Amino acid sequence: MGHWLDRNIIEPGKLPLLLALAAFVLTFVITRTITRLIRAGKGPFGNVTAGELHIHHVVPGVVLTVVGGFGSVASGGDGLGAAFAAVLFGIGAGLVLDEFALILHLDDVYWTEAGRKSVEAVVLTAALVGLLLAGFAPFGVNDLSQEELQNRAGAAASVGVNFLFALIALSKGKARVAVFGVIIPAVAVIGSLRLARPGSLWARRFYRRRPRARARAILRAYHHDRRWSGPRRAVENWLGGTPDPTPRPLERD
Repeated sequence: MGHWLDRNIIEPGKLPLLLALAAFVLTFVITRTITRLIRAGKGPFGNVTAGELHIHHVVPGVVLTVVGGFGSVASGGDGLGAAFAAVLFGIGAGLVLDEFALILHLDDVYWTEAGRKSVEAVVLTAALVGLLLAGFAPFGVNDLSQEELQNRAGAAASVGVNFLFALIALSKGKARVAVFGVIIPAVAVIGSLRLARPGSLWARRFYRRRPRARARAILRAYHHDRRWSGPRRAVENWLGGTPDPTPRPLERD
């Protein structure tokens, strides 16, 4: 284990990244545990307030992220200073992304259906950082040969093509595929070739006069969501807690 850590983490200079990821994941787990205890009315924890103002944990998260980010730049990426700054950055990022949905909606949607976006953002970030630790380079640069890397034009063309595939996947309404495609180009290529999701920019532009393609896209999205929405919701509920039930609108006579 020690040999693997030295060869794959310490020697390539990835120790700060590993520390940041560990702090990020641990902060999210601890934060969600505390908020779920507060929600259930258990334990010694409670909301942090200043008078009547509820201080969300995104506030100290922003402060720690700024301090950790600038601290990492000031340390030059080496030594104990860089490691400490990476931990601060990971903690801050964990606090911020745990309330990502609040920032997105500018509303306290933490325990609502919209609050699931926070869990998705945390899982996606942790997965991408894990891929970077594993050695995957953005836009598949690690797949290039030494000769191709020395040829700047060829490397730039490869990055541009991979970016184009990721952009097409994004325009087809496949945000997760596009993000992972930045690290693993094959994912972006597959996502760019498959049917777009209904309502996406690609579908509105290219399926408008193609009713058969539009119908196939709707049918495929229906089957995909029916197959995977249940397991995805179960995992999200396990990670972040079950959202509050959406109140049904009052029926008028």
